[in-house]
Amino acid sequence: MQLIWVAPAALALVDWYAVARGDRRTETWAKPATLVALIAVALVLGATDTSAGLWLLVALALGLAGDVLLLGASDTRFRLGLASFLLGHLALVVSFTRLGLAPPGWLWVAWLVLFACLIATRRVVPATFLRGGRALAVPVAVYTVVIGAMVIFAFDTGEPLIAVGATVFAASDSILAVNRFVSPRPWAPVAVMVTYHVGQALIVGGIMAS
Repeated sequence: MQLIWVAPAALALVDWYAVARGDRRTETWAKPATLVALIAVALVLGATDTSAGLWLLVALALGLAGDVLLLGASDTRFRLGLASFLLGHLALVVSFTRLGLAPPGWLWVAWLVLFACLIATRRVVPATFLRGGRALAVPVAVYTVVIGAMVIFAFDTGEPLIAVGATVFAASDSILAVNRFVSPRPWAPVAVMVTYHVGQALIVGGIMAS
């Protein structure tokens, strides 16, 4: 079964390399192809057999749509991509609850993760307000709350893979937001994709192993 992870891993590496080189032509197909491969992995592992798996597929499909939308540079496409990922995070929350919540003794780590993300992104909402007013700042603020909920519910499953995956996913979103709206960094685009793909893969692995 480990071999089914080869395709998404290989495609992710291609995408990371393309992002590092600024090769938009390759990124255009490699980025969504990685999510398609993760969807295939979830299907092979039996995602359609459980309600948690079905909601995982919904989340991955919304992530795929968000990936395609975020390949554009306009604020309109960014808002649409944000909405797609927001719905994807909500789908993950439903998936986590379908696994049955069993808060572990290390749930406090989730609050540390959220605190770290809050500190890292504290300038994002003010920056989005200056750039696009409430039309941009409000969706970004709502998204921040939703991904925070996703992290808490991920830890509430008591599954380490899911908890780590959600943490890495939140790190990806934090880096993306800071890089886009506050302080661009040359390393950020690659870091965003590496943490995004790793986070998604860990969540898939965690849910399908539960």
